[in-house]
Amino acid sequence: MIGRLTGRIVEDSAEGVVVIDVGGVGYEVTVPLGALGRASREGDDVVTLYVHTHVREDTFALYGFPTRDDRAAFRSLIGVSSIGPKIAMSILGALPAGELAAAITRGEASRLVAVPGVGKKTAERLILELKGKLAAAPVVAKGAEAPRPAAPEGKAEILQGALTRMGFRPAEAERAVTALGARVQTEPLGDLVREALALLSSK
Repeated sequence: MIGRLTGRIVEDSAEGVVVIDVGGVGYEVTVPLGALGRASREGDDVVTLYVHTHVREDTFALYGFPTRDDRAAFRSLIGVSSIGPKIAMSILGALPAGELAAAITRGEASRLVAVPGVGKKTAERLILELKGKLAAAPVVAKGAEAPRPAAPEGKAEILQGALTRMGFRPAEAERAVTALGARVQTEPLGDLVREALALLSSK
């Protein structure tokens, strides 16, 4: 079984399938949206992905993640009845491991339902079966520096910056902002972020 790959990304498709060159061998790996932006890097080209090797009678597929927690979350998700790799990847594209754990802990079914392919009953089952089983999101200690307010700039730039800080590549973030059109200037930022995540997850 392959547990980790470190190499250069030589192909990158919009469907989330990348080819990572490791010592001259190209491994085809499916990654969640935003994963490459959050993955550990050595220089500009070399990236490390934590891999789950998915083997079935007619399938041998590799799924790559930026952290061990994301890989563990994926394994927990596909352990839930009716949750396959495709839906699990959509969930982790919208909610990285820490955010998913927080949503599960707080019982926020609405955040799960916002992911394409996840209905209300599925979201409730995920909360029931995964509560307490996922790594919690890091907590900011008392006295730690609070996040600085965003610089005064256009809302489109703020939204795009928020998406890239969540791990999405600049091209992905720009595509989502463009798709939202004029609504970017009129709707609350929180709503725009949720809609942008839904758009990116559906690609």
